[in-house]
Amino acid sequence: MINYMTKLMQGSDEWFAARRGLMTASEMSLVLTPTLKIANNDKVRSHVYELLAQRVTGYVEPSYIGDDMLRGQEDEQLALSVYHQNVAEVEYCGFITNDRWGFTLGYSPDALVGDDGLVEVKSRRQKYQMQTFVECVGQQIVPIDYLLQCQTGLLVSERAWLDFISYSGGMRMPIIRIYPDTKVQEAIVEGATAFEAQIAAARKAYHAAFENPALRSFPTERTQRDMI
Repeated sequence: MINYMTKLMQGSDEWFAARRGLMTASEMSLVLTPTLKIANNDKVRSHVYELLAQRVTGYVEPSYIGDDMLRGQEDEQLALSVYHQNVAEVEYCGFITNDRWGFTLGYSPDALVGDDGLVEVKSRRQKYQMQTFVECVGQQIVPIDYLLQCQTGLLVSERAWLDFISYSGGMRMPIIRIYPDTKVQEAIVEGATAFEAQIAAARKAYHAAFENPALRSFPTERTQRDMI
């Protein structure tokens, strides 16, 4: 079932709570390689433990917000304003979930367009903006770094198309429209299924540890320092 959380503000405590323990579109590149193979490395295992910890504790540790992220937040609004004025009216949506595979995937769209479209904005430094014009715009393909995120967004939302916006202040803003790619989306589901199996196995091992009669384990309290 699809759930559109249109009132949820991205970055709010409620938004983090909605995402807690879920594999989301922006993390799909951890699960699959650029050639659509299931990844098996330290980053995957680290993410398994991160999401499992969130599911067990109900807590999401704070993450560092750097200059690039702050610039990206500002650029996103500028890009959406240009899109709204020149292409189509956009609507806000904080988070979308879909559980039709027996597990839940999530996606935070930058905007919705009507009943069929999505918008995904990326803030780029000018060298990458130039690279996008040279390598991607003519073929109307999304830069490889964002392909899995965009296709996961289409998969989760079950929408017909996505307009990918590459934004770099002072340069022209290209809009690349893409559509669901069956091959890529099948790989996404396969990779997410394997990832969920790893979480299930890790959770079983975690609970089995408590059955060890030699275990010494004591509860602790989360301090204010841990929340910064």
